[in-house]
Amino acid sequence: MSAVMITRKVRKWEKLPGKNTFCCDGRVMMARQKGVFYLTMFLIIGTCSLFFAFECPYLAVHLSPAIPVFAAVLFLFVMAMLLRTSFSDPGVLPRALPDEATFIEMEIEAANGNVPPGQRAPPRIRNVQINSQIVKLKYCYTCKIFRPPRASHCSICDNCVDRFDHHCPWVGNCVGKRNYRYFYMFTLSLSLLTIYIFTFNIVHVAMRSVVSGFLNTLKDTPGTVVELLVCFFTLWSVVGLTGFHTYLISLNQTTNEDIKGSWSGKNRIQNPYSHKNIIKNCCEVLCGPTYPSVLDRRGLMQEDLAALAALPSTNSDTVSQTTRPVLCLQKTTAPLIPNEHTPDEAKSIADSAAEKSSSPKEEQPPSAKLPPLASPETDAEASIAKDKPH
Repeated sequence: MSAVMITRKVRKWEKLPGKNTFCCDGRVMMARQKGVFYLTMFLIIGTCSLFFAFECPYLAVHLSPAIPVFAAVLFLFVMAMLLRTSFSDPGVLPRALPDEATFIEMEIEAANGNVPPGQRAPPRIRNVQINSQIVKLKYCYTCKIFRPPRASHCSICDNCVDRFDHHCPWVGNCVGKRNYRYFYMFTLSLSLLTIYIFTFNIVHVAMRSVVSGFLNTLKDTPGTVVELLVCFFTLWSVVGLTGFHTYLISLNQTTNEDIKGSWSGKNRIQNPYSHKNIIKNCCEVLCGPTYPSVLDRRGLMQEDLAALAALPSTNSDTVSQTTRPVLCLQKTTAPLIPNEHTPDEAKSIADSAAEKSSSPKEEQPPSAKLPPLASPETDAEASIAKDKPH
């Protein structure tokens, strides 16, 4: 057997930990549970299709042609915000490299000292000061890092997300620092679209009921009944969700912080991120800079493959057969995060083989010399000479 090292380049998203799925060569990043996301798209597209099919032709003629045009623009904006929220990186934080995790563990052990058996180790936290207020940074045992302020670990995606708000199954992704504004614009535009369709459904039914009666109108437009039911039950939840997030934005607060009572608990700690001004808080959340992704999921990294190929035999039967190399996956030699360095890798198979061949062989003890044995011909001659009469 001979070993040959083969290096190939792969995308970093193929080696990223967590429970996300990637499409379009890493450009699309979502959670694995996408069933509710497909239901969201079905409800939006289905309701709008019924509205364009049953109500828009009648309303464009009897009221204004601007009604279907505005509905189409609003529908496209809703779909754009939904896809932008669902297909983007919410702000996933990279996990610590082995060297970094070891260094952090050593720092924690040095700070805590030796914990006597039977006693619980102190919590792994660090204190930082933000706007003259102490904020605790918690340690993530999965990612092996101290999470930044306002970050949290999502149990569904198995990643730490910066400025984590919540995991939304309706969009099929986490909502965090990089896609929160798009999520809010999606809920706000969806509320306007739902109100718009629901209002003109009622107008359409009222106008046709004057001419042909209420029951005949429902028989002629069965899609209107479906639209009214969907919009009626969707309206309260979507509008309520939009109002709740409007309240959070005005306070510069996240859903995770509001549920945990981080700034309104028994300690009465004030929110260090609030500017004490609604306009400033809204401008920071909705009009702040767009932060780039720190994953570099479409970057390239090198991957080493050890190909073990069998040497051809001298037998004529085996020489004609082609041997297939067996690929053994080795550790990657490039980091998943840009501007980071991986720890020293172990020696390659070729180096170990060369070292083994270069080591001196053990000296064998000299074998004991045996006396020469007499040949059978000599024995026969000696017996004849003995029996021969003198």
